[in-house]
Amino acid sequence: MNKNLANALKFLLFIGVGFGILFLMYRSQQTAYLEQCKLDGTPADQCSLLDKLIADFKSANPLWLLMTLVAFSVSNLSRSLRWNMMLRTFGNTPRLINAFLTINLGYFANLGFPRIGEVVRAATMARYEKISLERVVGTIVVGRTIDVVMLLSITGIALLLGRERLWNKATELVDLGDKVETLQTLVIFGAIAGVLVLGLVWWQRARIMDSAIGQKIIGVVKGFGEGMQTALKVKSPLLFFLHSINIWIMYVLMTYFVILAFSPTAALNFEAALVTFVSGGWGIVIPSPGGMGTYHFLTGEALQLYGISSLNSFSWANISFFTINVGCNVLIGLIALLALPRINREA
Repeated sequence: MNKNLANALKFLLFIGVGFGILFLMYRSQQTAYLEQCKLDGTPADQCSLLDKLIADFKSANPLWLLMTLVAFSVSNLSRSLRWNMMLRTFGNTPRLINAFLTINLGYFANLGFPRIGEVVRAATMARYEKISLERVVGTIVVGRTIDVVMLLSITGIALLLGRERLWNKATELVDLGDKVETLQTLVIFGAIAGVLVLGLVWWQRARIMDSAIGQKIIGVVKGFGEGMQTALKVKSPLLFFLHSINIWIMYVLMTYFVILAFSPTAALNFEAALVTFVSGGWGIVIPSPGGMGTYHFLTGEALQLYGISSLNSFSWANISFFTINVGCNVLIGLIALLALPRINREA
C-alpha cells in the first residue's frame, strides 16, 4: 500500500474514533438533557445541549483558565530546560527558544495525527541545532520513559486516595469471574508466540546483522543508545529530577485550575482533581487527536465519582479540552510554526 495512502487512512481512523466517541457522548447527554428539561417543565425547543455547553464555557472563571495556560507554559519551560540538559551532553549548546517552540510545535502536530508530534519535534530540533536525528530521538525516548514512570506513579497515588470510589465503580462495570480463564489463555499463547519470534531472530542473527537493513538498525540503535545515556550524564542530576517533577505538578494543577474555574466543580477537593487528571492522562494516551472523545469520556466518569452530574461533567471536559487544545496547543503551536524559521534564519 502507498505510504501516503496508509498515513491518510490512519489519520481518518484515529480522528474517526475520536469524533465517534464524542458524537455518542453528545447524543447520550442530549437525551439526558431533554429528560431533565421535561422534569423542569422547559419546552424541548428551548432545551439545546449545545447552548448549555456554550453557556457553561462562558460562565467559567477566566482567571483560573488563564492560570491553566500559565501552568501549561511553565511545564513546557521545564520540559525544554530538561531536554537541553540532555542535548548538552553531546557537546552542543541548543537554544532554549528552539527547544520550547519545538515542543509546542509537536503538541500542535499531535492534534492532526496522534504521535506524529514526536517525529516533528525530533526532526525540527535536529535540523535547527545540527544534532544527529538518532541522538535527538534518543533524548525524546528518555523523556517519554520518564513521563510514563511519572504517570504510573501519579496513577498509583490516585488509586490509593480514591480507592473506595474507584473500587465501587469497578465492581459495577466489570465482573472478572468469567474472564480470568480466557485472559490466562491469551497470555500463554502470547508468551509462546513471543518466544518463537525471539528464537527465530536469534537463530538468524548473523545473517540479519550482515545485511544492509541490519547495519542500518545497528546505526539507529547506537544513536538511540547514546541518547538514552544522556540522563546519566547531565551536569546537574538534581535539577534534572526537579524539572521532571515540576512538569507533572503543572499538569495536575492545570486540571485543578479548570475544576476551580467551573462553578459546579469548584467545591471539589484535590483528590478529585488528581483522579480526574489521571483519567484524562490515560485518555490522552489512547491514540485520538489530542485525546478527543477518550479524554471527555474518562474525565466525565471520574467527575461523576465525586457527585458531579453527567451533564456538568461533559461541560467540564469540553471546557478543559478546548482551553488546553485551542488556548495552548493551537495558539502557541501556530506561533512556533511561524517563529521557528525566522528565529533560526536570523541566528
